[in-house]
Amino acid sequence: MAARLTMNDIKVDAPELDSIELDLFVQALQKRHGYDFSEYAPASLKRRLRLLADQLHCKTITGLTERVLHEPQLLPNVLEGLTVPTSEMFRDPAVFRTLREKVFPLLASYPLINIWQAGCAHGQEVYSLAILLEEAGLYDRSQIFATDLSDRALQRASEGIYSVKDAQQWSRNYQAAGGTHSLADYCSAGYKLIKLNQRLRRHVTFALHNLAIDGVFCEAHLILCRNVLIYFSDPLQDRALALFRDSLVRGGFLCLGLRENLNPSHAAQDFSPFIESARIYRLPTQAEGAHA
Repeated sequence: MAARLTMNDIKVDAPELDSIELDLFVQALQKRHGYDFSEYAPASLKRRLRLLADQLHCKTITGLTERVLHEPQLLPNVLEGLTVPTSEMFRDPAVFRTLREKVFPLLASYPLINIWQAGCAHGQEVYSLAILLEEAGLYDRSQIFATDLSDRALQRASEGIYSVKDAQQWSRNYQAAGGTHSLADYCSAGYKLIKLNQRLRRHVTFALHNLAIDGVFCEAHLILCRNVLIYFSDPLQDRALALFRDSLVRGGFLCLGLRENLNPSHAAQDFSPFIESARIYRLPTQAEGAHA
């Protein structure tokens, strides 16, 4: 007689169970809402899901999956939790100073300048860029496309309203980035909040865009995607870099986060270091490409 298999005979260790829960959540989110997180770095995604589950009072990721399936109103919270839209104005001031001193003079040769800020989160770096372009005399012929996959993050970015507690640090960042005035010239304060002047928005377009599934939508002279790729798997990093390459004009610039590097992928080979310490790379001009 064949032995009967009982539940006690089926053993799944904790890491395998975590992997199953993670896969089921990713499938549910994609099939129910159309957002694909299958190529996000598993360790980072798992960490965010656990935090999100705790915030939404779910005991497990499986419980979070069930709520995502049956409570569509939770989607904005979920996307914001998964994309971690945190930043600050003039984050890594030396990078913004390098853009101002080394990149802007080269962009000045173009009659119109298109800039893509990918993964713009709540917009702090978008306004930082607008301020420095204004001070460099380039903003009136520039267009910034600020994108994110979270509609809620884009709404907050569009409002340009932030906590006043960050103002002193941002002011120090601004000065370190080579600011020529005072950050107070670009915002107003009240009720423990600061609001960026709306004139900084005059050449900014905020739009939904998902680096995992969406394609080229503009011809850019400068692309900033800072502290986003670190959350992607190698294949998704390669997809994003190929998208940036295909979006840039020849001689255009790509600026990544200081904790990021061009991985040894096919798309990464098309870029050359410009200022490596600031993680700024350049797509060779046609002449340079032909010479290579």
